[in-house]
Amino acid sequence: MTGREVHGQGTAARGAAAQDVTTTRTAVAGEVLPSRTLPISRDDLRRYAEASGDHNPIHLDDDAAQALGLPGVVAHGMLTSALAIGVVAEWAGGADRVLATSFRFAGPVVVPVDAPARLEVAGTVKKVADDGSTADVALAVTCDGAKVFGKAIVTVSLAG
Repeated sequence: MTGREVHGQGTAARGAAAQDVTTTRTAVAGEVLPSRTLPISRDDLRRYAEASGDHNPIHLDDDAAQALGLPGVVAHGMLTSALAIGVVAEWAGGADRVLATSFRFAGPVVVPVDAPARLEVAGTVKKVADDGSTADVALAVTCDGAKVFGKAIVTVSLAG
C-alpha cells in the first residue's frame, strides 16, 4: 500500500468514528425553543400529494375546497404536523430523537395561489423526565394568527 492509501483509510475510519459519536441535550421545563416560520406553497402540496398518495382535491383544487365550505386549498394535516415536528427534531438533535407525537387539529392552513402560507411554530419544554432522558415539548402553531393545532406535544429523547 502507498502512504496515500493508508492515509485515506485512516480518514475514512476517523469519519466513521465521528459519526458514531452521540450527544446528550439537556432541557429544563419552561425552556423556549427557537421559533420558526415555515412557508407552504401550492407546489409543496402537489409534491406532498405525489409522495403520500393523498390526492384529496381539497389540497389541490380551489373549486373542490370551496364546494366543501373551505376558503380555498388547504395544506394536508400530516404535512403540517410533519413540518412542526421537524422544528422540535432539529432542536433535539435529529429526527431519530422523536419518540412520540400527539396532535389535535384546530383549523386549516389555507394556501393561497400567489404566495405561500406561513406556518408559525413556537415550542416550550413542558416536562422533562426525572432522569433527564426525555422531554415533552408543547407546540403553538398558527397561520395568519389562527391556531392550527389545539394540542401539539412532541416527546423527544435527550440522550444520544
